[in-house]
Amino acid sequence: MTFFANFCIPFIIGTVGLFAIVLIKYFSWLRNLPKSDLKLIAKGIFTTRSIAAVWEVVCESLLHRRIFRVNPLLGYMHMSLAFGWFLLILVGWIETVAYLGLRWVPLQGHVFFKYFVPMNGIEGHMPLFDFMMDALLLFVLSGVALAWFKRIRSRSLGMKRTTKHTTFDRVALSALWFIFPLRLIAESITVAIYGGGSFLTGGIGTLLAKTINVEILNYLYEPAWWCYSFALGTFFIAMPFSRYMHIFTEIPLIFLRHYRLKPEAKEKSYDNFEVEACSRCGICIDPCQLQQQLGINDVQSVYFLRDRRYNMLQQKIANNCLMCGRCEQTCPVGINLNTLRLNSRTSMRNIPNEGRYSYLRGLDRSEGEGQVGYFAGCMTLLTPNTMTSMQRIFEAAHEKVWWADKDGGVCCGRPLRLTGETDSAQKMVDYNKALFAKHNITTLVTSCPICLRVLREEYNLEGIEVLHHSEYILRLMRQGRLRVRYSSEQSFTYHDPCELGRGSGIYEEPRAVIEAIGQLLETEHNRKNAFCCGSSVANTAINDGQQLTIAQHVAAELDSTGAETVVTACPQCKKAIVRGSKLKVMDLSEIVAQNLR
Repeated sequence: MTFFANFCIPFIIGTVGLFAIVLIKYFSWLRNLPKSDLKLIAKGIFTTRSIAAVWEVVCESLLHRRIFRVNPLLGYMHMSLAFGWFLLILVGWIETVAYLGLRWVPLQGHVFFKYFVPMNGIEGHMPLFDFMMDALLLFVLSGVALAWFKRIRSRSLGMKRTTKHTTFDRVALSALWFIFPLRLIAESITVAIYGGGSFLTGGIGTLLAKTINVEILNYLYEPAWWCYSFALGTFFIAMPFSRYMHIFTEIPLIFLRHYRLKPEAKEKSYDNFEVEACSRCGICIDPCQLQQQLGINDVQSVYFLRDRRYNMLQQKIANNCLMCGRCEQTCPVGINLNTLRLNSRTSMRNIPNEGRYSYLRGLDRSEGEGQVGYFAGCMTLLTPNTMTSMQRIFEAAHEKVWWADKDGGVCCGRPLRLTGETDSAQKMVDYNKALFAKHNITTLVTSCPICLRVLREEYNLEGIEVLHHSEYILRLMRQGRLRVRYSSEQSFTYHDPCELGRGSGIYEEPRAVIEAIGQLLETEHNRKNAFCCGSSVANTAINDGQQLTIAQHVAAELDSTGAETVVTACPQCKKAIVRGSKLKVMDLSEIVAQNLR
């Protein structure tokens, strides 16, 4: 039996080119991984982590579970294309085996099997396979139809804006749009001439046989298969250079994540898997407040990743981000967007200048003694009422406290880290770690979510528990060491700070404290969906007026709850919301201190 025709050549060239390029990329990225990452892969590959990774591949790469959660219609579109195409391939292989038995058939023989059946004199049709293949083809075509419609009316699919394409994106997308309609046409013409098919190809084929002369059908027969093969070949050749490379990148990325690889402060080879796993679906655009409130449309994560992938990233793009995590929260691939943006900043601007920080020469401005340490952080020092309130809380709980920076002079290092000055930030980390060890504390409390994240994630403080003041206050209350007055006449609304909520997963502790004092009235956008206040130290590109615009938008939603007081648990957020809110704005520690019994 022959399973080759000249029209197979575009498909074969595209397939060989695709896998050659993908394998070269894989080899290059894996070869350049640091030894520590390679050890993690070796430790994890023959464990249950691999099984968990396989399951995630099914759920996310094929069924697109995360996209379904964000947008069911988009989820269906992506799932029909990915899972539907996968099933077409799988059932197509099973169909070949059912006809021919367990024998070797070249790849194109499976892909173009409907063409080769009559050519090789294979008799008979299997209605079950005809029906299954028609049903799966219709399933995929429904996704293609939605993709066409999405380009025309994206808002109808719940997307205000869609992504801008590169040249290779347009080539690959155009080819993808026509692959399955062309397959339908080619198979229907084959059915019209030779018979077979089911409700879809059989129905269209019967109609063609009745309306078009058989000589014309024979004339169109091979050109139709040529067009289908050419569309496949074009898509495969363009894929590695386009957004669709994510199809082959997301799968190994899932495995590497399960082996506990992750991006770090400085760029490394692993980052390539994350950067090229971006499908440019555009789901990250709509949540971005720079786009929503300021009309800035070219700095979102999808464009940042695109520019970084093609080595055309500019500092103004890398810097213009609130780092609020709203886009990362919705990313269907789970890409560490903030970390990638930060290590890009590091690559562009990592110029150590420790001379600006005198305390690095060994100055210790701390005071007090105790196993509990309090680290205010730079931003808390700018809201002195928070410091005063925390002092009252410590005194009410009879807690002896070591104050790391009561008079200022100590920084956690994260602001520098956020601007890309990683090496200078590390100097601060090293100094502070030595300071904490010197004073023998076992618990470290901070009121600044920015400080909290870096203390937890980058300090590796063995033997020291790091708590946000909301967690610490709630603990004191539950231990009976701190008693507060409750009044139903007091009403509060709460703003979730980005670094505390999405960044550190602390949502319920502040709410529990508030509800012990008065009524809590929630905003529409809360917890994981909460808005950023706009005054992020991570964004060095927007001006004060733009920050105010974002703050006013956030304040308007908080004010609309009808609460008497806006409560937040971040000094930076407090300073921002005060500028836009008509209500009293207080830190969590302030309302606790005011209602002590």
